[in-house]
Amino acid sequence: MRVKLFGKIQSKKCMKNLFGSTYKGKRVLITGHTGFKGSWLTLWLTKLGAEVIGYSKDVPTNPNHFGLLKLKIISIKGDILDKKKLFRVIKRYKPDIIFHLAAQALVGYSYINPVETFETNIMGSINIFEACRKLGKRISIVNITSDKCYQNNEKKEGYKEDDPLGGDDPYSASKGAVEIVSNSYRKSFFPVNKFDIEHHILLSNARAGNVIGGGDWGEYRLIPDIVKATHQNKKTLIRNPQSIRPWQHVLEPLSGYLQIGQKLLQSKKEYADNWNFGPNNKSSMTVNGVVKQAKIYWNKINYEILENKSSFHETNMLKLDSIKARKKLEWKSVWDSKTTIEKTINWYKKYYDEKIILSEKDLEEYINDAKKLSVNWTKL
Repeated sequence: MRVKLFGKIQSKKCMKNLFGSTYKGKRVLITGHTGFKGSWLTLWLTKLGAEVIGYSKDVPTNPNHFGLLKLKIISIKGDILDKKKLFRVIKRYKPDIIFHLAAQALVGYSYINPVETFETNIMGSINIFEACRKLGKRISIVNITSDKCYQNNEKKEGYKEDDPLGGDDPYSASKGAVEIVSNSYRKSFFPVNKFDIEHHILLSNARAGNVIGGGDWGEYRLIPDIVKATHQNKKTLIRNPQSIRPWQHVLEPLSGYLQIGQKLLQSKKEYADNWNFGPNNKSSMTVNGVVKQAKIYWNKINYEILENKSSFHETNMLKLDSIKARKKLEWKSVWDSKTTIEKTINWYKKYYDEKIILSEKDLEEYINDAKKLSVNWTKL
């Protein structure tokens, strides 16, 4: 199917000034670049003037957002469990920074394939850390995990960075374990107080929750399930309708990841820490509320509520406390939940009805709205 990219991105000079022009000319390795978050991050970094190297096991879905964008980057097919190949790639390209997103990211799939989930998420991350440790050059790592890394007791307050890690299902447990491993490497091999004395690596962990936006066709995800069913003129079956999540556009946490990366590239070692990037409480909605809001923007949506029909356990309430990022990074959300859902649904409508990709247009509008709010990363 032939598609068109809609909209003309802001001037290259203007775009490259974001994040203090830190990414201009930098060599950036993204693991999982063909995934939903990874493809949006790849798009943004190319516009920031970075030289992007992508490393992914495969193209996870058909259609695929990364494939539709047709970005001119170095794209390498590889598994993060393939230690020899991963080491060769990192040694060859010697990236200035790595954004590690590659993972088995589905709760439902983790019940079916727990071993794959634990191996990919834990050992894959260790392979990244080991490759960087042996590289012997200055390098920054932003390790992307999940809000599900916390031991969830269904509390109404958001989880803070120093709350206990855990996870009952295999996916959540694997993410909690990755955080423990990452913290161990930072203490044992990359201690902040010995940066540029005994080592040259700064490592941060970044956690975000339910992100939505155009270009996600993953399994067991609310918005992709809705749009795929709608396109096929089918009814969407909704499980756990009263589950509460703080919904945010994919560009929101990505702006946080890029801010952390900026600080690490600037050798500001105090930012080699753990960070939450979640929306404010006003963005929390039930699953049922999200579906109703989505239907406002695409009246073809048809759905049926299945009460307590989930075949696996998921938490009913999960929120992040992002006060630390708001205070120390001056990071904040740009789009509220209504705008987020509208942008997301309109992306799919434009794609299915007119074969047009709105990603660059959405990125430009997000940046313009961030500038209106004087968000820190937009300042010169």
